[in-house]
Amino acid sequence: MHVNHEYIIDFCERRKKSSVQGSFAALDYGCGKGETVIAGRARGLEIFGAEAFYEGSNIRPDIEASGLFGTTIREIKNGRLDFPDDFFDVVVSNQVFEHVTDLDAVLGEILRVLKPGGVTLNLFPSRDVWREGHCGIPFVHWFPKTSRLRRPYMLTLRRLGMGKFKGHKPPEKFVDHMLEWLDQFTFYRKRSDILRSFRRHFSVELIEDDNICFRLDATGRGSLKSLARFLLFKPLAKEMFRKLGGLVILAKKQERI
Repeated sequence: MHVNHEYIIDFCERRKKSSVQGSFAALDYGCGKGETVIAGRARGLEIFGAEAFYEGSNIRPDIEASGLFGTTIREIKNGRLDFPDDFFDVVVSNQVFEHVTDLDAVLGEILRVLKPGGVTLNLFPSRDVWREGHCGIPFVHWFPKTSRLRRPYMLTLRRLGMGKFKGHKPPEKFVDHMLEWLDQFTFYRKRSDILRSFRRHFSVELIEDDNICFRLDATGRGSLKSLARFLLFKPLAKEMFRKLGGLVILAKKQERI
């Protein structure tokens, strides 16, 4: 399982342990094939999933085959989550928000299903990241869609061996397919715009350092020496993480007075 899924499950377990309420429920927003939901439930978490099944993916058969569709994992229809108000202690998302057209609408719906005092943890790239994670080509998402330089730039790097999910496609076909997919299904935003949207709904904290510490432990590099080195260069490490991987945003719904 990818380290992001492990981190999210670990985060939910920590929140559950610190919860003063008797019950604890979590939601994976944009759960994909349900890896986090399945693994989290195997570890005793009451975790649900929600997925929009947008045209850029073909994961519905996998979710239907899991036997969880319609109950534990539910479809997001017209932007609406099939859960009641104030239902979840935690809502998580992993590499989802760069695919939504209206971030404020999504955050408003997450706010609705969160309990007062509940939190949402979100991992996703801003426009500031150096490498476009879906095609593996650096900086291609920085070009305007109308740029005449974008395709030759991407094609040159692909011919040099760069790129992800290349299969047996020739470079030209890979580039044309990926550019069409990126234009249709990704919506990269500046970090400042993302944080502005989050702050309209929540109190917000950037916690890339928490993710870095988890990764150090997960890879067996969590020695005192490694942790001391990280803490010494913490601001630089967090900024580099945002450039290479993306943001880790923890947002909290205000308690009712």
